[in-house]
Amino acid sequence: MKKMEFSKLLLILGLLLALVVMVFSMALMWITHDTSPLSYLIPSVFGLVATGFGFYYNKAKLENSIKLRKQYGKDIVEEIENLEENNY
Repeated sequence: MKKMEFSKLLLILGLLLALVVMVFSMALMWITHDTSPLSYLIPSVFGLVATGFGFYYNKAKLENSIKLRKQYGKDIVEEIENLEENNY
């Protein structure tokens, strides 16, 4: 079995943390009939997950560009990067 990358493990742990916190808070909100914890949970827990996804996708983008350079050469990767820059 192939060893899981550390960045992927961190991402999965962040998602699990968000899921556990949401389920626990939903149970407590059901019992107490108070939804005010959502104003703290949404920015903090889901902000952590969103930041993790952003860094993970940026890392994957960099790794893929390195793989493309090795496979196709430098010219094709520079053309793709120029096309992406012109679209943004």
